[in-house]
Amino acid sequence: MTILFEQHDQLGSQVEDQNLSSKANDINDLVLDGGFVVPKDHKSNNGVVVPNDTVSSNGFIAPEINSFGQTFRDYNAESERQKTVEEFYRLNHINQTYDFVKKMREEYGKLDKVEMSIWECCELLNEVVDDSDPDLDEPQIEHLLQTAEAIRKDYPDEDWLHLTALIHDLGKVLLLPSFGELPQWAVVGDTHPLGCAFDESIVHHKYFKENPDFYNPDYNTKCGIYSEGCGLDNVVVSWGHDDYMYLVAKENGTTLPSAALFIIRYHSFYPLHRAGAYTHLMNKEDEENLKWLKVFNKYDLYSKSKVRIDVDKVKPYYLSLIEKYFPAKLRW
Repeated sequence: MTILFEQHDQLGSQVEDQNLSSKANDINDLVLDGGFVVPKDHKSNNGVVVPNDTVSSNGFIAPEINSFGQTFRDYNAESERQKTVEEFYRLNHINQTYDFVKKMREEYGKLDKVEMSIWECCELLNEVVDDSDPDLDEPQIEHLLQTAEAIRKDYPDEDWLHLTALIHDLGKVLLLPSFGELPQWAVVGDTHPLGCAFDESIVHHKYFKENPDFYNPDYNTKCGIYSEGCGLDNVVVSWGHDDYMYLVAKENGTTLPSAALFIIRYHSFYPLHRAGAYTHLMNKEDEENLKWLKVFNKYDLYSKSKVRIDVDKVKPYYLSLIEKYFPAKLRW
């Protein structure tokens, strides 16, 4: 998929004031791999004419169609890819229990698997493909660079956000043998809280009926074991690459801001930042950081493409950011 960008003036942290760009009509049609065309005004998969108003004031185009010619995050489309994704979520929803997550956090919180740099970990992702993703089946290093470069175009002065984009999925190395070779359902996919009711907005919610926590009276109410406004830091969220990379960054003393750590930890928490579920558990700091997560999510989701990034060209820039915000070697 070809993604077009337009340079903009720095917006800083005024993320709530972004409006749709009046320049949208001046941008050419998008041509996707395989011949799919996304014109300025086009029909979505349901046949509705959609004006190309998904261009934000910072110039990023959020297309309606992914690299398979379907709408993004369409979990009901008939395809072999969708069958794989649904089976993934069936296993995820059955096996991700409160006790399982606590066990994983205790085990992987030791950070005793490997010692390596951030960039070395980026290169390891060449071996990883995410079975939960209905929009892309490319090695994950491609997605990291696509996301980071898209944000860099629109937020040139927010270097912490560029680096956050580069590293947000590094926890997917949990799929590799040296990290325990965890199954896909324990590493990737959308995340959700444990210890309280499973919200209906969670993808393939029906499979939670096979999860033992579903019938636990302590866990199946709105707040469950938590209290309103307790803060997401006090909530147990399903285990995976998000929480693992958060632990790695935090325990290795990164100097990234709290918004970056929030993005890393909750970027797969779609029930929260797309459906508005579980907001009753958030505190004031969560609410502020969520603004940046919503900015980030657009790039994380819609920059997915089969267009390759010139790694050698951009590598020196990202190495400089890694040196700024992280130690040379990290415990994983």
